[in-house]
Amino acid sequence: MKSPRLAFVYILIFPGILACQLASPYPPPLSIPSAALTAADTFTPLPSATPLPPPTLTATPAPFAKRVIILSIDGLRPDAIELAPMPNLLNLMQSGAYSLTAQTIFPSSTLPSHSSMLTGLCPATHGVNWNDYIPENGIAQGTDLFDIAHAAGMKTAMYVGKKKLQQVTDASSVDTFVYVNDRESVLIDRLLADFPLDFGVLFIHFPTPDGMGHEYGWLSPQQFSVLFRADEALARLLAFLDANGLRSETLIIISADHGGHKTTHGTSQIEDMTIPWIASGPNVRPGRLATPIHTIDTAATAAFALGLPLPPEWDGVPVVEAFGLPVEMQSTSCR
Repeated sequence: MKSPRLAFVYILIFPGILACQLASPYPPPLSIPSAALTAADTFTPLPSATPLPPPTLTATPAPFAKRVIILSIDGLRPDAIELAPMPNLLNLMQSGAYSLTAQTIFPSSTLPSHSSMLTGLCPATHGVNWNDYIPENGIAQGTDLFDIAHAAGMKTAMYVGKKKLQQVTDASSVDTFVYVNDRESVLIDRLLADFPLDFGVLFIHFPTPDGMGHEYGWLSPQQFSVLFRADEALARLLAFLDANGLRSETLIIISADHGGHKTTHGTSQIEDMTIPWIASGPNVRPGRLATPIHTIDTAATAAFALGLPLPPEWDGVPVVEAFGLPVEMQSTSCR
């Protein structure tokens, strides 16, 4: 059954949010309340999705970008960006297109939400209704972003902080899958050490803000601390792209799977459902987006920017306003 649509709009007031000259003394890193282990795994063989009829793909215009990076900051509420603070993310907002009122799916949980983010489908279609690593359940149904990028001859990669995210797509559609069970700085170390310079689609997942939210609460000083350091990891990624001449041809989309309240999420509460959505890169027109955005639009926007055909069964649509184009279609919340 599809979830009820929210009947109200989440209004966020961010005074001076684009004045990005932020300076804040910050405490030393806090201990993550889980084993500080680093692990890199290849895909575990999983049952494949139920085959669908060959889709009739919808053509898109010439590509706006040569490659796409999607960064998901697990559990990031939009109001935490300035409060943490996250100055590098704020700088991307200043130079890019953004929404602080984008909506995730219900239930607002990690694996179903990331499945919708990367398949462009509502949960009723992709079928991921669990939130743990359960290999016997297989993978999300349908044609996802990695499938169409790989079919077009692009290299694809995933660097994630939660192993269950391998259940989003089929192993055959991902050239590089790395799971790092540690904080963002370690994950970025691993990514930059063997960075796939010829990638077409790169998905990065920062896990610890969610963990600190569950342990200490959303918008707690402890969560702000790891968000601040996640922002530092983002700065290292951006510096690497600049140093290797990749930034000017790379669309970067930064979002989240869900927000949170108190020490939980997964409900239809506005704090759980509202996420940031930021696009920066070639052909992006800077400014706050007026278009209502849903997490299912992320895959469609990435495919559109790369000039890839969009599967007609996708529920998401490209956020064309980000490229200064007239809006002709909008997605709706997954019911």
